[in-house]
Amino acid sequence: MSAVSSLEREIQQQPEAIRRLLRAETDRLAELGARWAARDDIHALLLAGRGTSDNAARYAQYVFGAHNRLQVALATPSLFTHYARPPSLAGFLVGAISQSGRSPDIVSVIAEARRQHRPTVVVTNEGSSPLAAASDAVVLLHAGTEHAVAATKTYTSSLAAIAAMSLAHTPAPDRSAQLASMPERVAEAIDRAWTDVTIPDWLSDAQACVVVGRGFNYATAFETALKLKELTGIAAEPYSSADLLHGPVAAVSWRTPVVLIAPSGEVARDLGSVAARLRERGARLVVVSDDQALLASADLPLSLPSGVPEWLSALTAVIPGQVLAWRLAEARGLDVDRPEGLAKVTETR
Repeated sequence: MSAVSSLEREIQQQPEAIRRLLRAETDRLAELGARWAARDDIHALLLAGRGTSDNAARYAQYVFGAHNRLQVALATPSLFTHYARPPSLAGFLVGAISQSGRSPDIVSVIAEARRQHRPTVVVTNEGSSPLAAASDAVVLLHAGTEHAVAATKTYTSSLAAIAAMSLAHTPAPDRSAQLASMPERVAEAIDRAWTDVTIPDWLSDAQACVVVGRGFNYATAFETALKLKELTGIAAEPYSSADLLHGPVAAVSWRTPVVLIAPSGEVARDLGSVAARLRERGARLVVVSDDQALLASADLPLSLPSGVPEWLSALTAVIPGQVLAWRLAEARGLDVDRPEGLAKVTETR
């Protein structure tokens, strides 16, 4: 029997990692949120991140927009480093998301925000990192050491941290109870993925695929595509369902694998229409959903727990993609813990 990979273990560790984060950070976040809400000079949120952390920031755009009425912009770190032309940050709460907290370009955004006397907050798994030292507030992920290069538990913990920050800024008891239940829902999603995810022949040798999501799961499309790229080498392109129809759908042809991320919610009907359009073009559909009709239309159905609120569904919807990428990599004989050409910590400038 082959040894269990770090990636497999860390996928399984996600419910407990989220539980630790919520237990350790919720009360302190409430204090920070009250402080932010009391200020009359915070009108928007600017977030910096790279890779997986940038995908978490995409999730924040929807969470803070929908529940806090705050516009969320994604930072352009090259303006702060290579071009040395940082924009005015007036009106912003400036944040950063980074597992390691060691990438200089992300640190530079927080350092500039402090120079401009803006409030800052960082989400990181490393409390002694340069990023944590640069900020006036730190939210620790408490995910434990992540050994596999591909991030799993630090990603879902980042999503939970973002949800908790949103609640800290605008408290809502019903949503707080929903967030508190997510470790159990993530555990259920893992159990389902362990059973559902198989690697059919039409996927095992695929060289390219498309990943589609929308709304709160636009981030999930990007994160699933990233996992497929880094673990398997497949050219996975993420799109919102709307953007896909503005041209890229022309590249979807007979037997093109498409991963459709479609939990129940406000955009589910739109994604169902896109699924029908893709079937007409002969695509092979991997459907991640709790909708039985959509699952029945899939070539590979990957079921999600039902009843997860749409605003939190990104925490469960990413799980089948993680397991799919891991098992596809193993089917191709690749090292899932150390993908070729990648390192656990990437320091960009």
